Amino acid sequence: MVAILLHRSRFFYTNGALREMVLWRVPKTADHPFGLKYRLYYGDAEGCCLIRYDNERGKGDHRHCGDAEESYVFRDVETLVADFLTDIRQVRGD
Repeated sequence: MVAILLHRSRFFYTNGALREMVLWRVPKTADHPFGLKYRLYYGDAEGCCLIRYDNERGKGDHRHCGDAEESYVFRDVETLVADFLTDIRQVRGD
């Protein structure tokens, strides 16, 4: 089985910040036990990453907030997206 793109979206905020969400269905492996690979990104107009959630091979599920990186407990896609959008609102001061 090859990776199957499930979702890809890009949204530009009025201040030039970018939100991008990409999810793929992949074979279940030790690195991707849910059969899902994802990258959720929010960055400022200059291209600086402010928030990123991903499950990079060898690192597992984790999130970046500025320069900090911490593990993330993946539950399901709905919770992942909700957590990501909550972080964006907090960074934006919304």
